[in-house]
Amino acid sequence: QVQLVESGGGLVQPGGSLRLSCAASRIIFSLAGMNWYRQAPGKERELVASISSGSGGTTTYADSVKGRFTISRDNAKNSVYLQMNSLKPEDTAVYYCHTKTRYDYWGQGTQVTVSS
Repeated sequence: QVQLVESGGGLVQPGGSLRLSCAASRIIFSLAGMNWYRQAPGKERELVASISSGSGGTTTYADSVKGRFTISRDNAKNSVYLQMNSLKPEDTAVYYCHTKTRYDYWGQGTQVTVSS
């Protein structure tokens, strides 16, 4: 079945940057739309960013991250990325990579902590 493995999380100060990566396997990656979600303690999981299949010409973002986060993909590497700039304490969460074919597939998550 489809496997998604995230990496790149960590502890960063407010105003800093992180780049998350998600490597996909057992999937025709170029045909898959990809998403990044996040879940903060005590809150519901929320959609952060999406990128369309193929060349990824269509991207969408949650209002809370517009202008600060950028989603991208590299089909040759079966990978999707989330560049996060100007990070705020409220960005602290576990970030998950997601795709949906016939079923929903999730990665294991990577922790992002924004704190001074």
